[in-house]
Amino acid sequence: MTKEMMVQIKDCKLFVKLAGENNGKPTIVMDAGYGDYSKAWDSVISEISKMSNVLIYDRAGLGKSGSSSSPRTSREMIRELNQLINATQIKPPYILVGHSYGGVNARLYATEYPSEVCGLILVDSTPEDYRERFLPTMPEEFHQAYNKQFVYEGNFDEFMESLKQVKESRRNLNIPLLVIAAGKKDHYSKESQELWNEMQRELLQISSNSEFIIAENSAHYIQNDEPEVIVNAIKRLIDSV
Repeated sequence: MTKEMMVQIKDCKLFVKLAGENNGKPTIVMDAGYGDYSKAWDSVISEISKMSNVLIYDRAGLGKSGSSSSPRTSREMIRELNQLINATQIKPPYILVGHSYGGVNARLYATEYPSEVCGLILVDSTPEDYRERFLPTMPEEFHQAYNKQFVYEGNFDEFMESLKQVKESRRNLNIPLLVIAAGKKDHYSKESQELWNEMQRELLQISSNSEFIIAENSAHYIQNDEPEVIVNAIKRLIDSV
C-alpha cells in the first residue's frame, strides 16, 4: 500500500509518501541528503516497505514540497518533520534512517525527541566536525565544488550551523545505532578515504549500542550502489527492536 499526500505544517505544505503495512513494527522514517528528496530512496523503498510502514518526504523547498520561511537548519527541519509525523497520526516509536545531511537531521531528531525513536541508521552521514577536520585535507577543486552546491536548501552558513547544532546538543543515546560508511568515495585519496572511515567510526560513540558497517563497493549514494546493505541493515534493526 502506498499513499501520497500534501501535509500543511506551519507556513508551507510538505509532500509525504507512506508505503508498506502497519504490522506492529516501528515505522521507518527516512531523511535524504542535502538537496535530495524522497526520490533518493527509490532504489530501496519497495524492499523496505515489505518490513513495516515507511515514511519518506520532501523537505521544504525540495521536490513537491512548498518553501518555508524558517531558517534551513537542522533544528527547524526536525521541528517540521515532527509536525509532519504528528499530522499523519503515525504512532511512535520510529526507526530513523538518514543519508548524508539527512543523518545530521536524524541524529538531532533522536536527541530532541528521544522517547519517539527506537533505532538510528546513519548512511554515510556528515560528521559534526567535517569542516574543521576533513575539508582541510581535500584539494582546492574539491573545496570549490563543495561550496557551490549550497543553492538548493539553505546556504553554506546554515549547513555549518546545523553541524554546530548537532555537536552542541550531542548526548549519549540508549538505542541501537548502525553507522554505514561508503568505502569507495569519489575523488578521495587513500588518506582521505581512511580519514573518512575513521570519522564515520567515531559516530559509534553517540550510542552505547552501536555497530559499524563499511559498504566496500559504494560511493556516497550507498542506497544506489549497494542497496542490499541498506535493506539488510534496516531488517536487522527492525527485527531487534
